[in-house]
Amino acid sequence: MKPRIALIAHDKKKDDMVKLAGQYRDFLAGCTLTATGTTGARLINELGLTVDCKHSGPFGGDLQIGAQLVTGNIDCVIFLRDPMTPQPHEPDINALVRACDVHDIACATNVSTAHLVLGQLITINKEITA
Repeated sequence: MKPRIALIAHDKKKDDMVKLAGQYRDFLAGCTLTATGTTGARLINELGLTVDCKHSGPFGGDLQIGAQLVTGNIDCVIFLRDPMTPQPHEPDINALVRACDVHDIACATNVSTAHLVLGQLITINKEITA
């Protein structure tokens, strides 16, 4: 089964997300990807990935991804957050991160943990397909 990964990045972290996804492009191309609107559009346009784009975060995209997560349709979340900039949809962000905790879904919120999570997914995927 292909890993189902949600990719979300705040405005000041979108360049980091594109760079990160570029480093894992070959692996991510074999995954089922979901992203919030602008992040997903950049991943499609700049890296050629296939991404199911939801609304942008402030317009409910985080909640849409949260709904997929609680119904078992997301295996992990890479959410590059900007902790230094207030977000108008902070309650939605907190709800998504809380849903990850409640449903025991890996949630990387910075580039370092994203590398760890993606690296582990690659290892697991290799073991499964071997």
